[in-house]
Amino acid sequence: MKILVSNDDGYRAEGILRLNEALKPLGSTVLVAPDRNRSGASNSLTLDVPLRVLESEPDVYYVPGGTPTDCVHLAISGVFADEFDLVCSGINDGANLGDDTLYSGTVAAAIEGRFLGLPTIAFSLCVEQGSGRHFGAAARVARSLVARLLEAPLERGFTLNVNIPDLPYEQLRGIRATRLGGRHRSEAAIAVADPRGRPMYWIGPAGVGQDAGEGTDFHAVAQGYVSVTPLQIDLTRHSALQTVADWLKPLV
Repeated sequence: MKILVSNDDGYRAEGILRLNEALKPLGSTVLVAPDRNRSGASNSLTLDVPLRVLESEPDVYYVPGGTPTDCVHLAISGVFADEFDLVCSGINDGANLGDDTLYSGTVAAAIEGRFLGLPTIAFSLCVEQGSGRHFGAAARVARSLVARLLEAPLERGFTLNVNIPDLPYEQLRGIRATRLGGRHRSEAAIAVADPRGRPMYWIGPAGVGQDAGEGTDFHAVAQGYVSVTPLQIDLTRHSALQTVADWLKPLV
């Protein structure tokens, strides 16, 4: 079993180091990640310039200026001679719940593995201000889920999005299969000034959970459960196809 490990927080982030170490008893791991934090990079690929893949230490590589998707794509598509069996992304420093999955580089790294035909899992620790940053507990959860996947494989090209409450391992209440919830509209952009008084802006914080009822990833994490959501890539709103077809009739 050969496991590719990546993230969007950078190759030196605590989460990816904990994940990589936790997975080593299960197979051979190769870590390939951005050289710095690329949170919010989503599924972006670098197409205008070539990229370097540099080795930091044995089986640990970083891609200067690369995105999480770049890292997974390059690793699977030609940098390494051996083929990978599984892609694990994370452990993200913060939740990837609901709408977050569309922005997340950590989830995008997993999805890129899925595009290239591998089963993939994205792991996120739901860190909040003042919470304990229990990456060790999250790594134990990750190892148990990967071990389960090896014991009972899902179909090839499957992607799981895992969110882990920031609690000591003994306080986690269990694991739940969930659907994605949804957030309220994000808060307003934050205006600041540069040293010359010119305006600049920070993107505002994400909104709180809106669609956060029972069965959602938001609800499971709030109740102390690990949330496991199977993701699909087809964004088609199938229930609206006939509505759109009828709407288009005067133009046909």
